[in-house]
Amino acid sequence: MNDYVELVQKRQVAVLPQVNADLTECPYCSVQCTMKLQEVATSGGALYSVTPNKEDPVTDGRLCVKGLNAHTHTMDDRRLKSPMIRDYGRLRNVSWEAVLEHIRIQIQHIQLKYGKDSVGVYGGGSLTNEESYLLGKFARVALQTKYIDYNGRFCMSAAAGASNLTFGVDRGLTNPLSEVPLAKCIILAGTNIAECQPTIMQYFRKAKQDGCKIIVIDPRETATCAIADIHLKVKPGYDAALVNGMLKVIVEEGYTDQAFIEQKTNGYADLAEHVKKVSLSEAAALSGVDPMLIIEAARMYGQAETGMVFTARGVEQHASGVANVRNFLNLVLLTGKIGRPGCGYGAITGQANGQGGREHGQKADQLPGYRLIEDPAHRAHIASVWGVPEEELPHKGVSAYEMMEAIDREEIKALIILSSNPVVSNPNSQLVERALKKLKFLVVIDLLPSETSRFAHVLLPGSAYLEDEGTMTQLEGRVMVRRALKPLPGQARLDWRILCDIASALGRGRYFQYGSAEDIFNELRLASKGGLADYYGITYDELEKRKGIFWPCPEEGHPGTPRMFEHSFAHPDGRARLAAIEHQNPKEVPSRRYPLTLTTGRVLQHYLSGVQTRSTPELNSKYPEPLLEIHPDTAIENGLVNGGYARVSSKRGSIRLKVKFSAKIRRDTVFVPFHWGEEQCINRLTNPALDPACRMPEFKACAVRVEPMRA
Repeated sequence: MNDYVELVQKRQVAVLPQVNADLTECPYCSVQCTMKLQEVATSGGALYSVTPNKEDPVTDGRLCVKGLNAHTHTMDDRRLKSPMIRDYGRLRNVSWEAVLEHIRIQIQHIQLKYGKDSVGVYGGGSLTNEESYLLGKFARVALQTKYIDYNGRFCMSAAAGASNLTFGVDRGLTNPLSEVPLAKCIILAGTNIAECQPTIMQYFRKAKQDGCKIIVIDPRETATCAIADIHLKVKPGYDAALVNGMLKVIVEEGYTDQAFIEQKTNGYADLAEHVKKVSLSEAAALSGVDPMLIIEAARMYGQAETGMVFTARGVEQHASGVANVRNFLNLVLLTGKIGRPGCGYGAITGQANGQGGREHGQKADQLPGYRLIEDPAHRAHIASVWGVPEEELPHKGVSAYEMMEAIDREEIKALIILSSNPVVSNPNSQLVERALKKLKFLVVIDLLPSETSRFAHVLLPGSAYLEDEGTMTQLEGRVMVRRALKPLPGQARLDWRILCDIASALGRGRYFQYGSAEDIFNELRLASKGGLADYYGITYDELEKRKGIFWPCPEEGHPGTPRMFEHSFAHPDGRARLAAIEHQNPKEVPSRRYPLTLTTGRVLQHYLSGVQTRSTPELNSKYPEPLLEIHPDTAIENGLVNGGYARVSSKRGSIRLKVKFSAKIRRDTVFVPFHWGEEQCINRLTNPALDPACRMPEFKACAVRVEPMRA
């Protein structure tokens, strides 16, 4: 309550009795911490204070600085409160009736002239499960377009692809977080949990206290390294080479679980043959890690009775992201460390609903329940649930960045964006800006203005998390229900209601007859029934009673599945797939002209493209601009001054950044956070090279040079 007391003192107002104190969920990272929002009436208006929920099933009453301030942006004066249409370069307020008629005319005209696929849909990983599901249905039934994808493509697609290939199904964590302290060795690869998901660090600290050995793999010495027994300071993009060295030690020194391999995996012979050819010295040279440290880390993990491996974007956001993750999964399978307490794998999801958002139809090739849009049986099931002929369903489209390229080629003429800011979040963002300017019609649905909304022909006021009821699936695979607490401001509407309204305007309203988010969820249950991500047995009532349920949950009364793969894997033969992974260099390597490697990531105070957190004074004041983190020796060699400014350039452009010296980063690497737009947007420089399997862009490694600039 200290922040509340401070607010009261600053405003010097008399406090009237408390109005309410209600439970909600933080809208930011994938932990989905629950908290109590307390509204207090004062003579100067309402004040709000956030307190952690001590009964939270995951965090035991912890919140980070973002969660404590998560309500602030929802009450920002810049909240969109009325539909707007752009006339002669300026946005003007209009009625919902007028804007829906305008959307109908524009979309029908464009589709009549250029075809159904001339309109695309672009979603977000922070939408509820209901909205994610509905957005996929909206694209395929209301618009009948193949073009839909979302910003989660940039978050989890590499880990999802690797898990599907290896295990037969993708769920972010194969075990509940409560099992982390049971592990005797943990590998944290390309994940900075202490700053990105700080409220779950308790599990890793408890493991450490109980004798667990922790290996951190990261080019930077992050806050997470404080608990590390070994820090492998890998070069960005060289994780697979590093893991090949570890696999060689594990196989040759006999740390494999041969019974597990024989009974539950395929592909060992090919992997063993591959490992024989691996040179430990070459793996060390490629990865930039001391060979003795590679040996020590391999022995530490291989000898441990129990163990877990966690990856995040540092491993995954590469043009070889699927292969990188598969090699870490080789470590898990060779040692048999999965399917039992304290043994498993986890991809640390970044976005609020990064897990649920990718399960129910936002991805170009997917239908709800992790069904595939090109599978005839899957198409038939979903068509029957939606009440449309199977042949009317479009086939697969392309990934998020490829949609931007299609817009730039003028193949997509109109776009509807829901709760996403692709101008900031895509690689090579200057192409994205150029592409959006070419659109004949752009509809943006959001709660605040963004860098993307500046290009909108129509801007629609959507809902914030405090107003929006629905379910979220956090990083463990635990589905949770979040109730609405506040009324919508002005003429804003619920996001799902806007989609239904547009569908109705387009003459497809009969397929979108919902009275509540729960109605949508009940249809989602049917759509997912029998799929890999089976939610059929989950209901709102049970979610509230049980404080969340792990999927798969195939029937009502089922306990859910906290631990995956106890008996078999999800491939038809029940076996996991080992794979020989050859190291691939990043698509851009340093040169004389661009001698350094740029990698990107998050900071504690901000979230994704920063639209919400940059609108929160308490957060923005602590980290008001992106900083170029660079080793002092490298900085001095390039004429930079700590606190001064540098021009950072890649083949795609240059931006100006303030310099921050840090001896905690590799000398050949620089780091910049990605939460800012326009002239501070680091994605103006990043490489759009895509992973061939999952279409993940290579955010984490591109070649750059740095030069001093005047302030």
